[in-house]
Amino acid sequence: MEELVHLHGIVKRFPGVIANDNVDFTLKRGEIHALLGENGAGKTTLMNILYGLYKPDSGEIYIEGRRVEIRSPKEAIKLGIGMVHQNFKLIPQHTVLENVILGLKDVGFIIDSKKIGEEIKKLAEQYNWKIDPHVFVWQLSAGEKQQVELLKILYRKAKILILDEPTSVLTPQECKYLFYALRMMVKEGRGVIFITHKLDEALAISDRVTVMRRGKVVATKNTWETDIKELASFMIGRPVLFNIEKNKTYSDEELVIVRNLKVFNDAGVLSLKNVNLTIRKNEIFGIIGVTGNGQQELAEVLAGLRRPVDGEIIIDGIKIVDPNPQKMIELGVAYIPPEPMKYGVAPNLSVIDNLFLKAYRYRPYSKKIFIDIKKMEKKAEEIVEKFNIVCPSPSIKVRSLSGGNIQRLILARELSELIGGVRSKLIIATYPTKGLDIAAAEFLNKSLIEYSKLGTSILYITEDIEEAMMVCDRIGVIHDGKIVGTFKPGEVSVEKIGLMMAGADASISS
Repeated sequence: MEELVHLHGIVKRFPGVIANDNVDFTLKRGEIHALLGENGAGKTTLMNILYGLYKPDSGEIYIEGRRVEIRSPKEAIKLGIGMVHQNFKLIPQHTVLENVILGLKDVGFIIDSKKIGEEIKKLAEQYNWKIDPHVFVWQLSAGEKQQVELLKILYRKAKILILDEPTSVLTPQECKYLFYALRMMVKEGRGVIFITHKLDEALAISDRVTVMRRGKVVATKNTWETDIKELASFMIGRPVLFNIEKNKTYSDEELVIVRNLKVFNDAGVLSLKNVNLTIRKNEIFGIIGVTGNGQQELAEVLAGLRRPVDGEIIIDGIKIVDPNPQKMIELGVAYIPPEPMKYGVAPNLSVIDNLFLKAYRYRPYSKKIFIDIKKMEKKAEEIVEKFNIVCPSPSIKVRSLSGGNIQRLILARELSELIGGVRSKLIIATYPTKGLDIAAAEFLNKSLIEYSKLGTSILYITEDIEEAMMVCDRIGVIHDGKIVGTFKPGEVSVEKIGLMMAGADASISS
């Protein structure tokens, strides 16, 4: 098959690190090529070079056999390269049509909305997408927004498509529709680079797989020649546990009781609608659903960050009235937030400061009006070693850490019993492995399971059905602010769960 892309000897350095170390990568016409690697492996940097966001320090780029220099995304688009980022780059207040043609010069001074709308609708129908060009983007589901991102690229007649973690916000059914559309696109002569951390997805959708580790390509294999265990070993240099043995005894005692909970979101819309759930002591209770169905508001209410409109919350026999963060912390509630850099740390403070954000005012680190810095430093060194937080010193600023190490820091802060040496009663883990490589995700999940064995209850919020099945003892599906079903792993098929997540199936309970 003809090569659409050939990257040869690509080198890219940043201060103190070689992000790409003499990397070779090819994409053929009519293929889907999966790109795998841990956080910091260099795969995003490589794709940013291909899309013109970075300039390589050395190396060559060939597009359809012709050597080129790509100095900007504008030049990449002219060469037929399109990229769908993990976080969509759409303007919610504009229509689908306006988002698709944004930046195009050849649509004319006076836009023929009817003609362009018909063209976009016809293009969408080629891939069985039912998109109205004249609706506003904010009215669309996550899957439909992704389709709009792809329409932007296809409308510009892109031949080379780069998709960064494209399934992270999709239900299983939406993933199938996406895979079907991508297969149609490559049959039409395009090539697709599919960046994912989900090994089963890479095997399901790709024709070839390239694995990067520490800035280098360690393997490129035909998909039919490899399997999950081999790819995981390539990624982290050792075998990975895909099934974590829980070996737990269960308590019938309920630690958390939520009754008829109603909560507004930031836009003043009711996002939780009479939610009822219970979490037993030492149980990991999973919440799965497509992002934006109320799971974030549920986590924030239980962490004391948001006030309920109505309903009742009882934790360890205590009815929570007027919750606030300090009250919930002192009650034994720990919180692992989504988007760690945005919500979980103070990036301009040190690792030590971030570890003790909640604990500095309590004994043994507080001495009335003074803080025992030496005791904090000594404890921080112990925690950094125990949780394998990779950093030159606990005194460095958190902003210099990788995403995986920031998540380890947050996990360490919530699990290290820093407040009076008392273990947390409830841990709220909100998308705890999102964006983590398989080694970091394995470490985090094993840590939470071990902690639950000691008697702690865990609310585990995720979009990943398979992860929920592996980690959780019971699972609830949330849709449109309601728990539409609860069950134990293995009781319900993945297909049925996906329908529940999309609001297309009757509720069940276990």
